[in-house]
Formats: sequence, C-alpha cells, structure tokens
Amino acid sequence: MSRPLKYLMIAAGWVCVAIGIVGVILPGIPGTVFLIIAAWLFARSSPRFEHWLVTHPKLGPQVVKWRATGAIAPRIKAVAIGSMALSWAIVWLTAPPIAIAASGLCLAGSALYVGTRPNS
Repeated sequence: MSRPLKYLMIAAGWVCVAIGIVGVILPGIPGTVFLIIAAWLFARSSPRFEHWLVTHPKLGPQVVKWRATGAIAPRIKAVAIGSMALSWAIVWLTAPPIAIAASGLCLAGSALYVGTRPNS
C-alpha cells in the first residue's frame, strides 16, 4: 500500500472513531457502524490502531461482536431501517428526482443488508 493511501485510511479511521464516540454518547446516531468501519480501515493501515480499538473497554466489544457473528440486535435493526426510511422521506420531499431515485436505491440496498443480518 502506498504511503499516502495508508495515511488517508488512518485519518479516515480516526474520523470514524470520533463519529462513533459521538454516536455512543448521543442517542439516535449510529456509533457502532462507524467503529466497525474504523476497525476495517485500521486493519488495512495500522495494526496498532486496530488493536487499540478492538481492545478498548468501551468501544471494542461491539466491534469484536460484529466480527465474530455479524449479528445485529432486532431493536437496532428497527432503528436503522426506520432511520433510513425517514432519511429517504426527507430526500423525497426536498430533492430532484435523480437524487430521490439514487438515494432510494442506496438506502434500499442498505436496509436489505441490515435486515438480513442474523439477530444478536
């Protein structure tokens, strides 16, 4: 991996960690998803940061659980899919048709993925 790409992935990982921490603190923001993404980025760019994240007492357990089972709690699935539906409704009310279609396809694919994960 080239150095610039490595540093970009590390920076993106830390941005995801920051968003994940905010999500852990504030209700309604999906923190775990960003921590999982951060772990993925760190796994490819910095084993030291990956180790820090997965062994962190507050942030790591959900990442480790996801890696082990790929499972999502039913309540979290409902919140995630509901949030996607609400987001699409807002786009539907305010955006041009191409944005409505593109976001609808992306959100439908995301909702399908979340909905088909095993229950934890």
